[in-house]
Amino acid sequence: METAELLKKVRRIEIKTRGLSSQVFSGEYHSAFKGRGMAFSEVRQYQPGDDVRTIDWNVTARFHEPFVKVFEEERELTVMLLVDVSASKDFGTTKQLKKDLVTELCAILSFSAIQNNDKIGLMLFSDCIEKFIPPKKGRTHILRIIRELLEFRPQHRRTHIAQALQYLTSAIKKRSIAFVISDFFDKGFETALRVAARKHDVIAVRVFDKRETMLPDVGLMRVCDAETGEVCWIDTAHPKTRAEYRSWWTQHEMMLSTIFAKSGVDVISIETAASYIAPLRAFFRAREHRR
Repeated sequence: METAELLKKVRRIEIKTRGLSSQVFSGEYHSAFKGRGMAFSEVRQYQPGDDVRTIDWNVTARFHEPFVKVFEEERELTVMLLVDVSASKDFGTTKQLKKDLVTELCAILSFSAIQNNDKIGLMLFSDCIEKFIPPKKGRTHILRIIRELLEFRPQHRRTHIAQALQYLTSAIKKRSIAFVISDFFDKGFETALRVAARKHDVIAVRVFDKRETMLPDVGLMRVCDAETGEVCWIDTAHPKTRAEYRSWWTQHEMMLSTIFAKSGVDVISIETAASYIAPLRAFFRAREHRR
């Protein structure tokens, strides 16, 4: 991608997602995620209704009238974006490719984070850790993240979610909010997900295309597995073929739901042809109500 074209794309994404994050998601993001604890702020005179356990006895004795300690929530958090860059992200049949949707989602989450003075980091993974950008603050840092998402070309094509989660657990020492953004076409990551969820606040962001949910009735169709390169022909005109594929998709959905539920992980599912605003807002509001 030419530099001028890349800068235009970065700017276009910034304008769209920064506006949404400030106008739509900023307050809801703040409400959805707790800070690391309560920090002392100041003392003030006791008022009727104050908790007597907050009385500062040293100050009270000095001024001969009751004073209480005031605490504020420590807001600064670390947010990690674990982004699947395997070859299956180069798929999309209606509005956009999965990787384009992922870029916008990451931008939205990043701008929401810095508006709340949180750090944001990025991990790109396939069947290995392709790139790691440590958490930092600031607009320049977010623009770098967007540029990486737009122009990065992975060295590998397959998916290994467990390895990404293991790297998160070992690399990020303090508790963080970790968004794992993938289509989750992988197996064997249950244990790594449970371990990561005990240390971090893990949210699974599942992106998919509606053509992945069922086969169209278009006759003989040549299909290629983007991650393995395997090619085969499928007779989509046959009702049994379509029914078997639909059954596989249903089982895949049930498997993922079970894994996420057992791991205590929240899930956001977003389709490439649909708006991501409603699913994100529903997630933030659900989290707020649980606080």
